[in-house]
Amino acid sequence: MKTIQGPAVFLAQFMGDTAPFNSLDAICQWAAGLGYKGIQVPTWESRLIDLEKAATSKTYADELRGKVASYGLTITELSTHLQGQLVAVHPAYDTAFDAFAPAAVHGNPAARTAWAVQQMKWAALASQNLGLHSHVSFSGALLWPFVYPWPQRPAGLVEEGFGELGRRWLPILDAYQEAGVRIGFELHPGEDLHDGITFELFLDAVNQHPCAGINYDPSHFVLQQLDYLTFIDHYHARIFAFHVKDAEFNPTGKQGVYGGYQSWINRAGRFRSLGDGQVDFKGIFSKLSQYGYDGWAVLEWECCIKSPEQGAREGAPFIQQHLIEVTAKAFDDFAGSTTDQASNRRLLGLD
Repeated sequence: MKTIQGPAVFLAQFMGDTAPFNSLDAICQWAAGLGYKGIQVPTWESRLIDLEKAATSKTYADELRGKVASYGLTITELSTHLQGQLVAVHPAYDTAFDAFAPAAVHGNPAARTAWAVQQMKWAALASQNLGLHSHVSFSGALLWPFVYPWPQRPAGLVEEGFGELGRRWLPILDAYQEAGVRIGFELHPGEDLHDGITFELFLDAVNQHPCAGINYDPSHFVLQQLDYLTFIDHYHARIFAFHVKDAEFNPTGKQGVYGGYQSWINRAGRFRSLGDGQVDFKGIFSKLSQYGYDGWAVLEWECCIKSPEQGAREGAPFIQQHLIEVTAKAFDDFAGSTTDQASNRRLLGLD
């Protein structure tokens, strides 16, 4: 067993135009002051990182890592959730997802995909230059409009969709393998990779690639009514990162999993700050520790009620209290004795 690292915080939801959320120095000082030991960095946020420069200049990467370390912090992973999303986009979402890409590729899906692939490959090299071994992202989606279909999906549609997704991701995964970095895909509704079954379909499509893994986030499983503890039993060997995020599911006589097109505050399933939802974090931290996960526990704040500032203040001690210093000995070692085969056979009455 190994001890999980933490607490850390994903900075994406905290960045803004006012201090301390508008610069790397200020937000590092803020995070360290709250007790965080690590930061997960969104690579689309230019106030935090120049992704191309981090990929092409080891000097810049060293300076960036040194600046973060000066506040007593570690970069846990780089995130390319927005860029990964654009590796595969169904045409129904073209207009909405253009907002994630530079204006130069708007209205040009092929150019947008090429831009996203380049971003992903730069993130592999940037991670390598920063001394990181894990990365977090989204898979994108070609099949999501058909997740609950009417009329029924034609035969072969799912296989064709995952085949194409695999073809797009395999060269990216190869680039990550060359850089010594693994990708943890956040299994998320809206993505083609959103549960265990779809993750397995993807693994088949990329030939069980060793760098294809999971960014484990139980909140998305609560909203799908998936057993997030047994999920760890199935997929622990592929869990490369961990978002600590809470959620609750309170179905009514009027709505359930799909939420009735309501705002987050009025949905049956909604994200909450740590400790305010229904996620069994004691069970999660126990299982991850049992299976030897030694990556970071990273707060992702997305609460529909509590402010991000309060969520962040409460998040660091919450994670710290759930970290388990794994034991190096069995509780009954004191009663042990040395044995040999002859002694064992006598105990079994075989001699």
